[in-house]
Parts: sequence; structure tokens; C-alpha cells
Amino acid sequence: MKTKHYPEINAKTDFPKIEEDVLEYWKDNKTFEKSVENRPSGEKGDNEYVFYDGPPFANGMPHYGHLVTGYVKDIVPRYQTMRGRKVDRRFGWDCHGLPAELSSEKELGISGRDKIMEYGVEKFNAYCKKSVLKYSKEWEDVVTRQARWVAFENDYKTMDLPYMESVIWAFKELYNKGLMYEGVRVLPYSWAAETTVSNFETRMDNSYRERVDPAVTVMFSLKQLPLDEMPCRILVWTTTPWTLPSNLALAVGEDIDYSIYEESGTRYIVGKDLAAKYEKQLQDAVFVKTIKGSELVGRTYEPLFPFFKDTPNSFRIISADFVTTEDGTGVVHCAPGFGEDDLIVCQKEGIPVVCPVDSKGCFTQEVAPYEGMLVFDANKPIIKDLKSKGMIIKHEQYAHSYPHCWRTDEPLIYKAVNSWFVNVVKVRDRMVEHNQSIQWIPEHIKDGAFGKWLEGARDWSISRNRFWGTPIPVWKSDDSRYPRMDVYGSLDDIERDFGVRPDDLHKPFIDNLVRPNPDDPTGKSTMRRVDDVFEC
Repeated sequence: MKTKHYPEINAKTDFPKIEEDVLEYWKDNKTFEKSVENRPSGEKGDNEYVFYDGPPFANGMPHYGHLVTGYVKDIVPRYQTMRGRKVDRRFGWDCHGLPAELSSEKELGISGRDKIMEYGVEKFNAYCKKSVLKYSKEWEDVVTRQARWVAFENDYKTMDLPYMESVIWAFKELYNKGLMYEGVRVLPYSWAAETTVSNFETRMDNSYRERVDPAVTVMFSLKQLPLDEMPCRILVWTTTPWTLPSNLALAVGEDIDYSIYEESGTRYIVGKDLAAKYEKQLQDAVFVKTIKGSELVGRTYEPLFPFFKDTPNSFRIISADFVTTEDGTGVVHCAPGFGEDDLIVCQKEGIPVVCPVDSKGCFTQEVAPYEGMLVFDANKPIIKDLKSKGMIIKHEQYAHSYPHCWRTDEPLIYKAVNSWFVNVVKVRDRMVEHNQSIQWIPEHIKDGAFGKWLEGARDWSISRNRFWGTPIPVWKSDDSRYPRMDVYGSLDDIERDFGVRPDDLHKPFIDNLVRPNPDDPTGKSTMRRVDDVFEC
């Protein structure tokens, strides 16, 4: 009889059964636990390998994307374990932020900041706290089934008090190093969620998509000078007509050539290289001459709308490096409340910011004819009003790639808001330098997508005017006559000044902590926390 060296193999292998048997074996023999316990960490922990894992939300079921990244997250610790390193792996849960809030709003049947306030912040946050771990058991089952080794016992949650304390500690550390500041910037703004979004969120998959918006070329009337031979209008193109009521300046390139045409006693100015686009509109006009943009700088003009006509230093033509002749007319309409470049150049010129749009993306009473209208809906009546005044020379539909809120799927607007920022620009060169020491796979990412992103990195807006999150740990005086600001980085710091040790840092409990302003000799003003919470 022939000796069999190998066992019989069942031709009809049941792979799911093999998976279940392996998982059961690991569980019965505590294989994962032993792989951690039987590796010494060393006297100074020098044999430990620390693997930081961005945690998921548990208010939704895991999907394909979670599984793919989960396998990658499992490979690295396993490899280091095989090399004899001690690799602790604690599972965690991301609990705070807009994903949890929007999910809770949907389940509660409410929507928007006002409705949350009406419902009650304490009740709303309590609901968020409960809902964020809704599918934690399902997550544990799926992660275990995918053969990922990670400990669910002693898990961490970003809503836990120790974790939240570590966040305010980091904030204060950055503040003490001059890397944290409060400021007004034009940021991507989700009117549907009533909050800003980070610039990096506008670069996420499916954030940009095709959208058709009205594009208009409007004419601004220059105020006549003694040497002017006749009235003169300058052509300006925009794909956001709704920002025109907030126009405060026009920008030109000093070295750009501009052509002047004349028709029926009026002159028209347009970028020389772009004049061909307006051949139909200017077909009866006669070319007069070409001038440099520098000759236009300083000229003043009549506002299109009267709403902000008394704004100081405004309604002038200014010089800006961002003006090009790639599209439009070579003249850029500047509304500092709604354009990042607009704000920067207008601030240099001493032009104030006006922002007549509320948290819901609707016009305020400052622009009475359009009050209460969503800005996109206001495009039509604004264009109609400008046409009735004879100020539109061209109206077209413009298809372009436009950023959308990846959480609400609605188009974003850009809006001037007050926010807390990490001063990324201050350490940008250092990050670029350190990036060269990282082994990237694939290697082209180092100097490609990631490297270029680092080179252009901007300051990071980390605060949100929302509810469910770690509070911005800053208290300010409620009386501007006695300005004072205190930044707290620990529960000890808070207990020292307020005489109470918080057992919950969430709103509204943390906002109940107020104290007299030590810098106010009258003793009437108080220190109150700023309203914002951290972006998750």
C-alpha cells in the first residue's frame, strides 16, 4: 500500500468556513493578545511601535472604503509584530462634528441652527452622544470578520473627557507658540449646514462637479475727470452676479494692455487680448487707443447699487497681481466679503469688509430688495435689475467645475467669517523640508500631489459655529472697554480660575462657567467663553 504524505483535500473547499475556523482559533487561543503580551516593550519603551489610527464614526454602517483602509491599517502593525515589536492596537470612535449633527438632525426631523436652538442644545447634544455609537456592535463584527487584529476593549472615544482635555491642551500649546490666532477670512461655507468647511474638504473626491451658473459682463461708469473727453465705462465679467451688490472695488493688472473703444459719445474699456470676445457687442464701436492698467489705477467709479455707497476708500480701481487675461475682461470685480483674493487686496487698500449674507446663505436687510433670498436664487432678480439700468452688456450661461459640500451635496459659497486658525504658513517650509525625509510609496507622491499641496498649504480653520464638539477653550471679556482673553489647556486650569472642575466639557455645560473680569476695576464685566467648537 502506497504511503500518503499529505492529507486528503476536499475538492469543494468552503472558504467562509475556513475563515470562521481561523477566527474561532484566534479567539480561543487569544492569539492576538499573546502577540502583544509576549513582546517586551523595553526599559524605555524602545521596543514599542506606535500606530496612530484615524477612527471611524459609528453612526453609520461600515462600507467598502472602510474595509479597504482597514486592511492597510492591519498590515503595518502585523509586519512590525513579526519583527518582534510590541504593538498595542486600541480601536477608537470619532464622535464629534458635523457628520454626527447632520445625522441627528435628520433623525429628529429638525434642520438648521435655529431649530437646534429651539429644540435645546443640551437635548440635541445628548441625542448626538447616543446616536454616534449606534452601529458600534455591527462595526466590531465586520472588523473582526475581516481578520483585523485590534482591541475593542478599552476603546477610546473623542467625546470622552480625557480625550477632549487633550484637544484643549494641544490648542493652548499651539497658542503659546504663536501658532494659533483668531481672524476674519473668506472660507468655503456650507449654507445648508450653516458652517464653514476646511479648504482641504473642497479637494475631496466628488467635491467639485459641473454646474451651470449665469455669467454676466457688466459696465461700471467711471467718474469723469476734467481731461476726459466723454463718459467712460469699464467692462467686468463675473460668474457670481449675486456678489455684485457687495462690490467695493475693481482690480486691474498694471502691466496689462487695455483697449478703449468709442460709440455714440461713450467710451468702453476692456482688456486688449479679450476684446475679441465682445466683437458682437462692440461691432459699431471704433477703436481709439490702448493704455496700460497703471493708467486706470486710482480712478473712481459709480457703484452699481446704493447699498454700500458710503463705505470709505471704496469704488476705486486698484492694482492686483491675480488679474489675468485668460478669461473675462481683464478687470476683476472685488467683493471682499466673498472672495479670498478680494479680501486680501482690499485690506491692503484700507477697504472694509461688507458681508450682507446670513448663516443660511440668504441676503440680510442691508440689501433690502433681495432680503431673505438664497444667494443663488437672487441671481435672477439682480440680473434683471441691472439690465433695467442698462448696465449689462452680455448675459450667458457658464458651465464650470464648482465646489459642493460633501456632507449636504449643496453648492458652497465663499464668505468672510470669523474663525480660529492654525498658522500653517509659519511652519510650511519646515513641513516641506521634513517631507523629503519620508519614504513615499509610490515615490512620485512626495514631490507630486502631496508635496505640491504642502508647498501651497494655507492656514487651517479649526473652529465651527456648531454644537456637538470639543469647545474652543477661550474666554473673553464681554465689555470691550476692558479687553481680556484667557486660554485654558487643562481641567486644572479651569478649576483654578472658576472654582469648579468640569465633568463634561460639552455645550451648554462649559458655557455656564463665567467669572468676573480681573481687568475691570468696576467689577461689572464678565469672562465668557467664545461660542465656537472644534471642527471634528
